[in-house]
Amino acid sequence: MATHATPVSARLRLGALRAGFVLGGRLAPKQTADRAAQLFATPFASSRRRALAAQGDAGMRREDLQAGGETIATYVWGDPAAQPYALMAHGWSSFGLRFLPWVEGLRAQGYAVVAFDQPGHGRSSGKLCTLPEFTATVRAVGCHYGEAALAVGHSLGGAALALAQDEDWHARRLVLVAPAADMADAASRYFRLVRVGEHLRQAFYDWLLRRTGVRVEQLEVHRRLPALGLPALIVHDLEDPDVPWSEGERYARYWPGARLLSTQGLGHRRVLSEPAVIAASLAFARGEAVGVRVIGTPNLPLGVA
Repeated sequence: MATHATPVSARLRLGALRAGFVLGGRLAPKQTADRAAQLFATPFASSRRRALAAQGDAGMRREDLQAGGETIATYVWGDPAAQPYALMAHGWSSFGLRFLPWVEGLRAQGYAVVAFDQPGHGRSSGKLCTLPEFTATVRAVGCHYGEAALAVGHSLGGAALALAQDEDWHARRLVLVAPAADMADAASRYFRLVRVGEHLRQAFYDWLLRRTGVRVEQLEVHRRLPALGLPALIVHDLEDPDVPWSEGERYARYWPGARLLSTQGLGHRRVLSEPAVIAASLAFARGEAVGVRVIGTPNLPLGVA
């Protein structure tokens, strides 16, 4: 049996999936919407394979904690109880050890480091995961290790970090790399990819509401940002094909304490391990001015600053 799909077989599977959703949307709309929503909440199996293949270094120790009925795998460098620590939150279908390129620089600046795998990802238990569960897990891991001096999130992990800030747990400074800002837009991109009909959108949202108790409208991250007084650096690539740069710009415009660092040619994934991005983020963590302040107002249309 092949260990990975060839581009041809992947295209064939996507074609079959699209045909199934088009036909099912006509013949059995509710069941098709439920199936589409469950698939939307299912991380790629490659997340686990890549996590199991990733090797930590000699200074790392593995720990487990319980959160939301799942066993969450954590990766710890240093002593978060005795040192200021940085919490690292990965994105969709990724894993905690994706932040290995950050560890050396953070440790050199005196931080302990905590990374973890979200439910259904890496070495953690579970099969399904959504943004509310991403957020709850960030908060649970943060509460376990205490207030973070710094938190770094990529993609959906960036959105979860922003939503997780509350009285029970918060970070003193945030770096969000290619953060997603709007679940409705993310759903629209997914609908276009797998050819889910627009008439199924409400039933799709209803499945997510039944699972999480959270409405999609409550996940518009920019509505939470004006109340966040924390300093933040938003890093986003102008050519990001997965989460548009405009979503990162939205964070910077709505968040009074945020600055925006735009890159070009790094896309959505390579930006996370780019040495220049890590160096700029470490400079921001030291209190240096990085990026630009986006001037705007929530009253302006999105994308205008």
